[in-house]
Amino acid sequence: MSEKKPSQFQQTISGEWHGTPSLFEPDGTHVGWNKISRESSFDNGRTTYWMKTGIDATGELRHRFDIPTKFSFGVIDSDKNRVYTGPDFVGSGRPFGTLVDSYYYSPGWNVNLRTVNQIVPEMGIQAYSSQMFEADTLICVFNGLYINTPTDDKSPATLQKIEDWQTKERAQGGNQFVLPPKNAGVWRGEFQVYNNQQEFVGTNQVTITHKPINLLHSEQTITIEGVINRTFTALRTRNKNRYQFHGPDVHGNATTYGRYLYATRHFYGEPGHMWSREIMSDDENTLICAWQFFDSGLPQYMTHGVLRWEEGEKVLDAQYID
Repeated sequence: MSEKKPSQFQQTISGEWHGTPSLFEPDGTHVGWNKISRESSFDNGRTTYWMKTGIDATGELRHRFDIPTKFSFGVIDSDKNRVYTGPDFVGSGRPFGTLVDSYYYSPGWNVNLRTVNQIVPEMGIQAYSSQMFEADTLICVFNGLYINTPTDDKSPATLQKIEDWQTKERAQGGNQFVLPPKNAGVWRGEFQVYNNQQEFVGTNQVTITHKPINLLHSEQTITIEGVINRTFTALRTRNKNRYQFHGPDVHGNATTYGRYLYATRHFYGEPGHMWSREIMSDDENTLICAWQFFDSGLPQYMTHGVLRWEEGEKVLDAQYID
């Protein structure tokens, strides 16, 4: 009998991950943080996921998440389904290259979770988010960026690196997702594309052209070329942390939780829509994106990648009356 080996995804996520994801109420109000160290480790043919938490929050959510124990649960590891076998989490996740899309349940927290973990190799980080539900009711959202260190590396330099990162994430986690309000410009990047069988089928070249109309309205055109080929334009409006897309090509809405935006765009006159998670990850307006395409409600493609901002002219400037 051949020795069992870890899946490709398990090898990709090896090592310990450290972050301080922010906690948000359903309306997007920032109410706290959770200081996290975690690892999915493979040893003697078995995969175990452990997680240390340190919740710092207020109100009902503090009561829900402040459990004084180290989380630990088994994982049936594969590149098709990673099945979580408890006791702390029960459910599964589907890898799409360096992204895993998971649906599972936490008995201790009494929440169903949709968790998307996206490793971004060129940035050396993992982009994490969990939307948490009781049945279909959104209870809260956790999100944040993680860094990786070797397993059991307790050297002073590594411990300082972890502390510095977690402190930085605590400071930045409440920053708001707001597109450049006065400057036109373009985001460009390449996304990996996976079909609904989780097979890598190629790449998309993605361009977003952004033009502010006023401080709350902008026109955006998204062009995708590669495995998926389409262009769509929409008037995009913002009201606090809520967005709407008013056509002509896509209609829908979005909500932001700190730096993270969750959106659904419906293609006009077609039976398809696009779900997206987009992260304003730094001061250079770099977007870390996961875009999932559906046809008649059925998932067709999962795509993910990074878009870099190229600033154009300032279209909203100081105004004067002579």
